[in-house]
Amino acid sequence: MKTFLKILLTALAVIVLANILPGISVAGYVSAIIVAVVIALLNMFIRPLLIFFTLPATIVTFGLFLFVINACIILLADKLVDGFAVSGFWPALFFSILLSIFRSALFSLLKEDKKSLK
Repeated sequence: MKTFLKILLTALAVIVLANILPGISVAGYVSAIIVAVVIALLNMFIRPLLIFFTLPATIVTFGLFLFVINACIILLADKLVDGFAVSGFWPALFFSILLSIFRSALFSLLKEDKKSLK
């Protein structure tokens, strides 16, 4: 159930960011949900491979190259999902940074207080 809520919250963040940022567009709610699922799958399967193969660049840049990897994930999602368009690398970079911030803020609402369960 939490996974489903995380997908819906990510889709909500995608819709909000597409309305805020220039260069990002999403066709509708269904496209936003598909984008959220595709980003989750790309983060699960492709991102670890990209991190492994670019580990020297990540170490040299003190982890800042991970932002480039996140932008590449967004550009891959653009190519895979109809109804989601990113106009270039810089909008993808800003979108990925803001999406990470929005997701962490929204996902913090889903965390249960472990002290209250005892």
